[in-house]
Amino acid sequence: MTETRGERKERTRRAILDAALHLCEESSLVALSLRQVAKEVGIVPTAFYRHFDSIESLGLALVDESFVSLRAMLRDIRRGDPSTGMPSLANIVDRSVETLFEHVQQQRSHFLFISRERAAGPPSVREAIRHEIELCERELATDLARLPGTDTWSGEDLRVLSNLIVSAMVA
Repeated sequence: MTETRGERKERTRRAILDAALHLCEESSLVALSLRQVAKEVGIVPTAFYRHFDSIESLGLALVDESFVSLRAMLRDIRRGDPSTGMPSLANIVDRSVETLFEHVQQQRSHFLFISRERAAGPPSVREAIRHEIELCERELATDLARLPGTDTWSGEDLRVLSNLIVSAMVA
């Protein structure tokens, strides 16, 4: 079966993302050059621009990729088993920690990237990471508000708790 142009383009884009993750294991995105990435993938430097506008836009794609699957998994955990109703807070915490551990093991390079770029990345990448963490916190605060026993908590209390939980998870 012959690969279509779109499939080749997606395969090359994926190879660029993977190469950048691999190269960022040793240094920050700001130290990464377009030529390094192109060489790692086996493409000419100008081919990089068919997929990303800059190293920074590549970094933004990596941030998005790093958080999308994690947020979806954590959201599923917080929803619980529909046949048994809303899960308990202890169950949510236990399942979240287990899922986070598994996800970090499976997506180790993504988490190394996030932890390094959170402090040392280009400003737009640091801002994107901050925004993604904030989204996780808001989603968690909303879900915590639905749990039995939290009906007397203020919105601020729920935000503080979700901030503490997400900060501990990211750290």
